[in-house]
Amino acid sequence: MKTIFINASPRKTWNTAQLLKSAQKGAEDAGAETEYIDLYDLNFTGCRSCLACKRAEAERCKCFWKDDLSPLIDKILKADALIIGTPIYMGEPTAQFRALYERLGFCVLSYDEGVSYYKGKLNVGLIYTMNASKEFYEANMRKTLKNTEFFFGAFFGGEVRVYPSCDTLQVTDYSKYSMGMFDGEHKKAHREEQFPKDLEEAYNLGKELSI
Repeated sequence: MKTIFINASPRKTWNTAQLLKSAQKGAEDAGAETEYIDLYDLNFTGCRSCLACKRAEAERCKCFWKDDLSPLIDKILKADALIIGTPIYMGEPTAQFRALYERLGFCVLSYDEGVSYYKGKLNVGLIYTMNASKEFYEANMRKTLKNTEFFFGAFFGGEVRVYPSCDTLQVTDYSKYSMGMFDGEHKKAHREEQFPKDLEEAYNLGKELSI
């Protein structure tokens, strides 16, 4: 069993990364081989519409653009599980997440039949971190993010699990920043109470998707 973890946050040690590391520990405790990648360390763009993956003679389920993302896509398509963590910026996953999403999706999409060329089974976990409260996420964001979740289920045939970590702590000292719309003391108190629970849920997600 091979599980790949991708941190689609520019921050390597904060909320998203910590949750992914906990999920990775869960996968390893389940006996999986794991690999952890910081997506912001790679040099790549979104789909370049070169259409090399759509040529009649082309190898299927492969991105041919020569940059750092194509080898990662190869690894993902050979894995058994994929867990991606991303902050939510302006109501959406990060730009790097979206670029990976485009490239991964396009190279497995058949333009002959509108289905997926991928014939394996890839379990997918999505960990979202955000400033928004759980209530705001449920009322306003969950439906929008469902499209991403549907894509992974429809194209990769495995189980798709989602965990949102809400009302996260952005910085340790809010007084040093122009962030007047946030109550720093509330954020700290919420983190102390809720984040250990989020870490446990991430651990369980990593473990259960890697069995």
